[in-house]
Amino acid sequence: MSIQELLWKILTDAWVLGEIAVAIFTYTRPSKGKVQDRGTQILLWIVIFGSFWIGGWMHSRFPFDMPGRQHVLVPLAIVLIIAGLTIRATAIFTLGRGFSANVAVRTSQTLKRTGLYRFVRHPSYTGLEIIILAAGVHSRTWACFAVEFIPPTLALLYRIHVEEIALRRAFGADYEDYARTTKRLIPGIY
Repeated sequence: MSIQELLWKILTDAWVLGEIAVAIFTYTRPSKGKVQDRGTQILLWIVIFGSFWIGGWMHSRFPFDMPGRQHVLVPLAIVLIIAGLTIRATAIFTLGRGFSANVAVRTSQTLKRTGLYRFVRHPSYTGLEIIILAAGVHSRTWACFAVEFIPPTLALLYRIHVEEIALRRAFGADYEDYARTTKRLIPGIY
């Protein structure tokens, strides 16, 4: 195993362990807030890990066909996963007790518009989407990239939809104003 592949494994293992910790320690119970998850937490986990498992299975059956292959794509994937992990962790820490693994608005929660939340409404999902992109790039195969990127992105977009309904209900006109002035995932674009 090369140093780059070892680093990739360490980073992906850290991501998975971090997601488990986030799920355990930030889960909102109905007694602590208004839970409106609609099963999106479980759906997202199933789709991401299912897509990655299928992509991993496909990886040994499809030739590397993306331009750049090993010497460009693996370092790019490492840079992307580090960026995604950093953005996701920063967004989670910025929200603090307001962050919840399931879609929920806690009783004492306020609308956050500082830090990364100045640029996008869902920076933790931006970070997650970059991590998903990194996995697709790391596959170095277009078919694996499609399997590892498209289904998780669609599941994430559905979760954002559910979360935005919950935030509109909780914060009303304040959230509407925030939504008009701030993009969802990509600053200035979407």
